[in-house]
Amino acid sequence: MDALEGISVPPSPVNESVREYAPGSTERESLLRHLSDVRSAGPREFPQVVAGVHRLASGAPIQVSEPHAHERVLGITHEATDEDVALAVTSALRAAAQWRATPFRDRAAIFLRAAELLSGPWRPRMNAATMLGQSKTAFQAEIDAACELADFWRFNVADAYELYTRQPRISPAGVRNELDHRPLEGFVLAITPFNFTAIGANLPTAPALMGNTVVWKPSPTQQFAASLTMELLEEAGLPPGVINMVTGFGESVSRVALVHPALAGVHFTGSTATFRSLWRGIATNLEHYVSYPRLVGETGGKDFVIAHASADVPSLVTALLRGAFDYQGQKCSAASRAYVPSSLARTVLSNVADEAAALTYGDVTDFSNFGGAVIDRRAFNRLAELFERLRRDPEVTILAGGTVDDREGFFVRPTVVTSNNPRHEIFTTEFFGPVLAVHTYDDRDFTDTLALVDTTSPYALTGAIFATDRRAITEATSALRFSAGNFYVNDKPTGAVVGQQPFGGGRASGTNDKAGSILNLERWVSPRTIKETFVPPTTHRYVHQGPAAS
Repeated sequence: MDALEGISVPPSPVNESVREYAPGSTERESLLRHLSDVRSAGPREFPQVVAGVHRLASGAPIQVSEPHAHERVLGITHEATDEDVALAVTSALRAAAQWRATPFRDRAAIFLRAAELLSGPWRPRMNAATMLGQSKTAFQAEIDAACELADFWRFNVADAYELYTRQPRISPAGVRNELDHRPLEGFVLAITPFNFTAIGANLPTAPALMGNTVVWKPSPTQQFAASLTMELLEEAGLPPGVINMVTGFGESVSRVALVHPALAGVHFTGSTATFRSLWRGIATNLEHYVSYPRLVGETGGKDFVIAHASADVPSLVTALLRGAFDYQGQKCSAASRAYVPSSLARTVLSNVADEAAALTYGDVTDFSNFGGAVIDRRAFNRLAELFERLRRDPEVTILAGGTVDDREGFFVRPTVVTSNNPRHEIFTTEFFGPVLAVHTYDDRDFTDTLALVDTTSPYALTGAIFATDRRAITEATSALRFSAGNFYVNDKPTGAVVGQQPFGGGRASGTNDKAGSILNLERWVSPRTIKETFVPPTTHRYVHQGPAAS
């Protein structure tokens, strides 16, 4: 019951201010220096961290390069073997008793200190690592690696405090009722994606804050920022063994950690196919676990924007461009399908296509670029094959983009495509790249198009309605209630802010446990009810057993 022993009220969280990196600003000059220092230092090693020991994993080497300049090698990591993962699991289990006995105020202090370090001296280091390793622009790195991650740590502490202080409403005279919000029994496995440094750090640290110990497997293409995250947490005071980071692609994680009897939960962000595979693997092993593992997953999206005839065109065009092409479309929330009324279609399509064609993707250390490269060769090839297929498809028209160039980096042009077939794969399949599919509908068919939006895709992550007619907004909000876990009115479907728009979706998009909220933290505790009777009864007989009145 450490959570309620000497609990102190944490600071009220406030969203970290976003820096703009304007020309001539001190933050811009500092970031440029860090970018230069990273490149001049040359390749480094990215070891796994198990029980506080930094050591290269035992498997084959994996090269970590800059996606926008793929000949520039940032460093080398190694594939974790079965023995490496087994050691990480053992470390997590050994650290569990002491960590769960650590009072909440002390656990919270570690992550609050981490947030202060991140928003202060570590900020340019983490942003530089995210820019170079994941090909994010300065602004995209700032809102991710600095702001969102600091927000996760601060708001999670506040939400955890609220959760711990949730107690039974009633303790009648002579009785005390309590809830003991225990950590899960065992270890939590965190599997994280390449596209967000903040997600990569939040998935292992949210369960850790609640008293769990963790085995963390980041994406190899995010390894630079992941390794810095471990160093930052260690500087903040995280004890050895609480979070154990293993490196590589994760086959050994499935063979060892996923089937371990002490697996208590999985915190996952990635593809729908991978999450379903993890779920099936756990289901087939169910009788061997000590307890039922908690499964928390945020997966894919085929995120929509529907415009009503009353939509403000400049706002709509801006939302489509930023929503679809920020970070090269590699956000699970990226706008990838749009539905535009015929009365606005010519203007909207012309403006979106022209502006998309003018967007510059290049080396992210050149701050004039709008975006960078897709993450790796596999993503590049997948999108190149898609464009080849679409060019041959008589149902599809490519209005902008549809080309690729891998001579220096894995560059994929911002692409706008249209089709009169609203069930075409461009409206149903997640491509995870800078591809926006647009369907034009008759203005009179707004209600029917809402039904089309709802039923076309298996996903339900994010979506948006653009309209100035309040009746249209109300109708869309109701008709699309289950179509998106995050729904936006007159705004792009990306950019959820911790503490403001808890993030997650349903259907094939995940378990909708809302990262960055108390709903997510609830999944990492197992409540125990405690009833204490101060003066217990001393006879087993009940009043109704007495003699009848004469």
